[in-house]
Amino acid sequence: MYKKTQKPINESTNESTLESLNNPAAQAEERAEAADFGFPFSHGWDADWNEAWKSAGFDAAGWIPVRMTADFGQQFKVATADGEWTAENSGRLRHMTQGEADLPAVGDWLAAEPLPGERRVRIHGVLPRRGKISRKAAGAPVREQIIAANVDTLFVVTSLNFDLNVRRLERYLIMAWNSGTQPVILLSKADLCTAEFRARALAEVSAVAPGVPIHVVSAQTGEGIAEVAAYFAGGRSCALTGTSGCGKSTLTNRLAGGDWLRTGGIREDDSRGRHTTTHRQMVPMPGGGVLIDTPGMRELQPWEGEEDGLSGTFADIEALAQRCRFRDCTHKREEGCAVQAAAASGELDAGRLIGYGKTQRELAFLERKEKSRSSSGRSAGNGKRDRTERRSRNWMDEE
Repeated sequence: MYKKTQKPINESTNESTLESLNNPAAQAEERAEAADFGFPFSHGWDADWNEAWKSAGFDAAGWIPVRMTADFGQQFKVATADGEWTAENSGRLRHMTQGEADLPAVGDWLAAEPLPGERRVRIHGVLPRRGKISRKAAGAPVREQIIAANVDTLFVVTSLNFDLNVRRLERYLIMAWNSGTQPVILLSKADLCTAEFRARALAEVSAVAPGVPIHVVSAQTGEGIAEVAAYFAGGRSCALTGTSGCGKSTLTNRLAGGDWLRTGGIREDDSRGRHTTTHRQMVPMPGGGVLIDTPGMRELQPWEGEEDGLSGTFADIEALAQRCRFRDCTHKREEGCAVQAAAASGELDAGRLIGYGKTQRELAFLERKEKSRSSSGRSAGNGKRDRTERRSRNWMDEE
């Protein structure tokens, strides 16, 4: 189980982080300290990871630290001190894991055995995660799917066109807050919209994301790129998420200063983008730090247990709920409900309240399903994992 080490910034920005982002001297000092650990600073290895490595005792086995940079389903790539190598999971690691979510994911720091005479390693262990971005995998079985691990900042990208959807944006924010990462909203393709549309979009997005940094960006003109690049200072790890065609791969190429990822245009009939990214991939940034690009998602179902994310995303509704007459108010038909009163007066957007209720019901349903499955597994008594628990090779739930 991972441990959350980051504090959400929904109400106050972490001052030490901002100071580091804007202080070249502090960044140079962090880079010098990280260099002492024998791993490229650009991939985020720091004093805390070094201490975790020593505590795990991996050195005694002759293993080396690597970081997973790409997941192609059947094959992995990892960053080593000698460049990018291919990797495979050891049989022991596959046997010891309890489910798909425990297997290595892009962003994980791993203990690996170099194979003699090859640029290939065998993975034997995973360092405890600082955080994980996950969702419910598509399909009938209740399974957690890891999007990325050990991410400091999650860029939620949505394009400034008619595909902008604030209800969908709320779901991405739930995922971000629950993971312990700092969410940042990027309104992309600013060069393709009018000033009027931009102003209206900013107002709508700000209303559903109080306290979350919002940047208007354009990979074509360079607008907002410098502000986004500042988040990588100090060797920090960032990830991009959003629907297909919102401009994630184009933004990645612009930030990285090269054609790292394949890109595509948008369809004129519905303003939706064409799918180009098919796997998760980590790209090193020029000044240090890394960016993980992820495939677009057809659906985003929250993972069970995301109460923290729900509270962070709907902080305004939960604040109103404190004024309800009844502590266990469901905000439906109770007398003295402050939330319903705010919706009726226009203080609270009615669509936002509907989204809040829908997400609550989904989380409760997933929790019941998970408990039911756990109970069935215990009664079986054979200790074997169901085949559907094994690592999925099917990416049909991603665009």
